[in-house]
Formats: sequence, C-alpha cells, structure tokens
Amino acid sequence: MPHPSLPNLLVLDHPLIQHKLTLLRDRATSTRDFKHLVSEIAMLMAYEATKDLPTEAVQIDTPLERMQGRMVSDKKLTLVPILRAGLGMVDGVSELLPTARVGHIGVARDETSLEPTRYYAKIPGDPSEPNKDLSVRATDRDFFILDPMLATGGSATAAVTTLKTAGARRIRFLCIVAAPEGVRRMLDGHPDVRIYAAALDRGLNAQGYIVPGLGDAGDRLFGTR
Repeated sequence: MPHPSLPNLLVLDHPLIQHKLTLLRDRATSTRDFKHLVSEIAMLMAYEATKDLPTEAVQIDTPLERMQGRMVSDKKLTLVPILRAGLGMVDGVSELLPTARVGHIGVARDETSLEPTRYYAKIPGDPSEPNKDLSVRATDRDFFILDPMLATGGSATAAVTTLKTAGARRIRFLCIVAAPEGVRRMLDGHPDVRIYAAALDRGLNAQGYIVPGLGDAGDRLFGTR
C-alpha cells in the first residue's frame, strides 16, 4: 500500500511476502535458506512492480483456432542490481522477466562518512546498434534497480543518478527492507522514482544499519563476515 507520508514508497504487504520476510529476518536462517528467501521475495515483489507495464495486442494460434492475446509491448527491460547484495534478487525477478537484460552498478559505502562511492557501472546496450550512443539506448528502456536494503539512501541515489546520466527515464527501485531516512533521501533527490519495499522499518542505528532490519544482506547472502 502507498505510505501516507512518503509518496514515493509502496509497501507490499502480501501475506506470502510478509511470511518469507519474517523467515529472512531470523538470525537462525542459514545462508542457503537466506538466498532462497531473497530470490522468492524478489519474484513476488516484481509481480507488483510490473503491473503497469504497457501491453499490445498480438495474434496467435491456439491448438483450436486463431485468437488475439496481449503481450508486454516494451521488451527492453533491464535489471540493475547494486553490487553485491543486489545480485541475490536477480534470479527471482528474472523468473518473471526472462528476456530482461542485466546491468551492474557497484557502489561502496565509506564506513565513516556513510557516503557512497561508485566503482563500477555497466549497462546493457542494443547489440543490433553497436554504435548507438548509450544515452539514446537508455531512454528506450525500463530499469529495475535491485538492492535488498535501502538504508541511508546513498547507494540508491547514486545508482539512480548513474542511470539518469546515461539517459534513463523510467526507473523503479526494488528493495526488501527500507529505512525512512533512505526513502526520504530518494524522495529529495529523485522524486520520480517509485520505491517498492516489503517493509518500512523503524530507522537507522549509529552505524547506519537498518533496525530491526535483517543484518548485513551481503554477508548473509554470501556467507561472509
């Protein structure tokens, strides 16, 4: 449902999402199960985040007769996980969008200032037009930025800025858990970007981690500390 004081945020309160999110938060959940849960939640969230994609009429032949159906009209869909935790959401969203291409944006957070520094960015182009300018290609695409956590909002705003600099016009941001501070920072910097989250948590602690949160998503996904 839309949040009353944060117009850029849509909290997805489907019972299955909330059930899996509770398991995800549990510190006793294993790395293997954590990976599966992140992927499953991402797939369920993508169902909601894609409901306004345009469709067009197409003619097909069923085993019995010819008919008119509908298919997504714009197939230029691009998933952009923020490294590294965002990688855990790619497979789940790809289950619904198997033809979507995948880019990557790497953003590191300074543990003292909590500010982001971009160290990598690769956005798919159109192989049929290898000489076409990246900014022109980006205008034709729908982008889905993926990151399990929206904490301070630094990495998220940096990723959106990177895509907009390349010419992107249609961007959605999917996260599993968000903090009000990060949502407000996105609202201030990129009010046109809709945020889809499974939960809006209480806030950030002194170290910039979401509370109650689910810990460090990257560490829990990849078994690191």
